[in-house]
Amino acid sequence: MSLALDERQRAMLAEMGIKLWAPIAPRVAEVAPEKVAARAGETSAGAEFDSKPTPTASLQTPAEAPIVRPPVRAIAAPLPTAPAAPVPTALGPRPEGVADMDWPQLEATVAACRACGLCAGRTQTVFGVGSRTADWMVIGEAPGENEDCQGQPFVGQAGKLLDNMLAAIGLSRQVGDTMNSVASGGDSVRADGPKDSKQGVYIANVLKCRPPGNRNPQPDEIAQCEPYLRRQVALVQPKIILAMGRFAVQSLLQTTEPIGKLRGRVHHYEGVPVIVTYHPAYLLPALPEKAKAWQDLCLAMATVRGG
Repeated sequence: MSLALDERQRAMLAEMGIKLWAPIAPRVAEVAPEKVAARAGETSAGAEFDSKPTPTASLQTPAEAPIVRPPVRAIAAPLPTAPAAPVPTALGPRPEGVADMDWPQLEATVAACRACGLCAGRTQTVFGVGSRTADWMVIGEAPGENEDCQGQPFVGQAGKLLDNMLAAIGLSRQVGDTMNSVASGGDSVRADGPKDSKQGVYIANVLKCRPPGNRNPQPDEIAQCEPYLRRQVALVQPKIILAMGRFAVQSLLQTTEPIGKLRGRVHHYEGVPVIVTYHPAYLLPALPEKAKAWQDLCLAMATVRGG
């Protein structure tokens, strides 16, 4: 129960030191009459379309909630795709009748051969070069990168060394540019006039295609190419074969013995004498071994003369 006091009673109580506590009435915001009328109109108009009660707005508008966006992922640029490697033609058997082919047939057959996987990576086959009626035949191992590009065996620095070795005994892969050697003195002089093709030399490899990365030949690859080489030997009919390099030597002689144990004596392949020596590529950095290679050449010359 609240007491209503007038001004005089309030003054008397104040003199006595008594403080009066009066309830504080809530403050009502003053609103202009025209705004009150406008809000009343909005309320009555909205009721015609929505019968739901409108919730009372809070005195303080809450802060807007932050918008949470998913993290943006960096999209990696697509890696460049390498061009698709050409699909090699399926391998096939080696053509029959190699033993009866002439030179044009044999060369065409080798160029089209797909009997082993080496055909997939070659630029071209390396058939052979030189005089096809020569007394001397040089047989190497397998084409390298330079041979694969040029289509000839023994090119580059190793080929230059081989040409010098042949020139020292009066031979050349170029039939029209042979060097006649004076065997007694060992000096070489250029002979003018027509050249006998027997002063030439025929050069071939055990393999006709380059192994990838110049790796060593595989036994099955050598086996597929062996009939081609055998036919080349039969067509040339040389008096001597100079086998250069481990794989050439072991393929021709069907042995696993190292060159060091096979040097210094005469072997045979298809009835033809074979002299074993080092590959020119091996001799390039191995200067002391060049003297041994010269000994092998001298043995080959003595074998030809004795035959």
